[in-house]
Amino acid sequence: MAELLTAAQMRAIEQAAIASGEVTGLELMERAGRGVVEAIFEEWPELAEERGPAPAPPGYLQQEEGAWRAVVLCGPGNNGGDGFVVARLLRARGWAVEVFLYGAPDKLPPDARANYERCCEAGKVQAFAEFEPENWNWQTGEVGEVDLIVDAVFGTGLVRPVGSEIWLHEKIGVLTSGVVNARRVAIDLPSGLCADSGKPLIDTQDEIGRGKLEFELSVSFHREKVGHRISDGPAFCGKTVVKSIGLDDLPSSRAAARELASEIVRLTQPRLLDKAAESHKYTHGHALILSGGSGRTGAARLAARGALRIGAGLVTLGVPPNAQQEVACQITALMLARIDGAEGFAAVLDDTRLNALCLGPGMGIERARDLVPVALAARCATVLDADALTAFAEDPAELFAQLHEACVLTPHGGELARLFPDIAAKLNAPAMTGPAYSKVDATREAAKRAGCVVLFKGADTVIAAPDGCCSVNSAHYERSAPWLATAGSGDVLAGFITGLLARGFAPMQAAETAAWLHVECALEFGPGLIAEDLPEQLPAVFRKLGV
Repeated sequence: MAELLTAAQMRAIEQAAIASGEVTGLELMERAGRGVVEAIFEEWPELAEERGPAPAPPGYLQQEEGAWRAVVLCGPGNNGGDGFVVARLLRARGWAVEVFLYGAPDKLPPDARANYERCCEAGKVQAFAEFEPENWNWQTGEVGEVDLIVDAVFGTGLVRPVGSEIWLHEKIGVLTSGVVNARRVAIDLPSGLCADSGKPLIDTQDEIGRGKLEFELSVSFHREKVGHRISDGPAFCGKTVVKSIGLDDLPSSRAAARELASEIVRLTQPRLLDKAAESHKYTHGHALILSGGSGRTGAARLAARGALRIGAGLVTLGVPPNAQQEVACQITALMLARIDGAEGFAAVLDDTRLNALCLGPGMGIERARDLVPVALAARCATVLDADALTAFAEDPAELFAQLHEACVLTPHGGELARLFPDIAAKLNAPAMTGPAYSKVDATREAAKRAGCVVLFKGADTVIAAPDGCCSVNSAHYERSAPWLATAGSGDVLAGFITGLLARGFAPMQAAETAAWLHVECALEFGPGLIAEDLPEQLPAVFRKLGV
């Protein structure tokens, strides 16, 4: 699985390499700057070509006629040092580059100071106070004469709100939003974005969202950071590219990564099992999915279809008496069982071949309150979604006392807030300092309290187990699937997880694989997707995966 690092984890891996003597901080900074330049030219190949004659625009950029023109904003730390390398390398290619430093040169860290001095040898570095983009005439055609903007002010180590110095925030904001044709690149992350949470760090005096900084390209080093994949991170970062700075080749950094392995968040990857030639339907499990009453059976039918398509050997819909005829008219490969109250449900669960349960989709609060305790008492692999979660909103502790390690909870934001109001309050609070409380933190805390796997839904779905194991299923960048925002898509996801549990997947593996396949199915279908389409994309997705 691809790893997502926090700022502290990245710092520990870098420091281990430097302390070992295998590499210097200056070498890492040079590699980082070169990686940014490479990423820029890979994203926009035309910038690597020699530019023909062009008039110099008004404003700062009065250098070589016909050159590509860049503005590089450098901060007071090592992110600024990376920016100085970028500026120097662009100047070496004949670019007209204006460089602005926020902070005093004599207070720069040693490696950043060394690259500041190298940059000064190649051209002027101006104080940030001299940077006045608000005086530029953005409304004229000349704005397109700024070809590239590089934000190297604050990187992964930011812990204080940029909004506390609103003049700085506004200057960066004016530049990144005001230049019509300039390409916008952030080194590591856009300044002001928390690397661990993906939240913009704001000040109490600052309006939330003021000076929002959206970039076309963000260049990270060694690994993506957690903030690239959750919360506002993807919207701010644009496209994220990871460039190697050679740490994977160093024994010291590999050793540091191994020590951190249990804490590191990972991107989900599917774990797929083909069906053996000698197997039969019961080899792949029997899932039971409970529905609501008449007129409320659609969600459960969606979940059941998902469970069957993903490979469960048999799937039965458990319906109340008043919904039997309605469901019987709608299903073919699915089976049907009459389940009225708790006693009837307990009798059905006497069938030991049932090995996965799903309760919640369209079930109704009252029915869920009655039947969830029966399901949990059976100690069977169980998915609780929707009404099965909301039914315990008044007393979450009652639910937690009954949960076991074979359960998977699949809340969206509202459902998480009902079961874990204190966790939701921390997550939804404005990010005042970094590292800010993140969706990863929230999901891990919820899983530990519940004692089972929690899948916290969203475009940035986070999945965590009680032991802290955590992954992110990111529907962003090249996997962006906005069509999943449709009624019933969460019910299908619950069915996917249930089907995989029936097939013998462990709860964490089932949740991760189901979430990944859920996005792949949406990408396979594309615009116009409705929930019914999702299970029907699985055969094509499986074929592409070689299953």
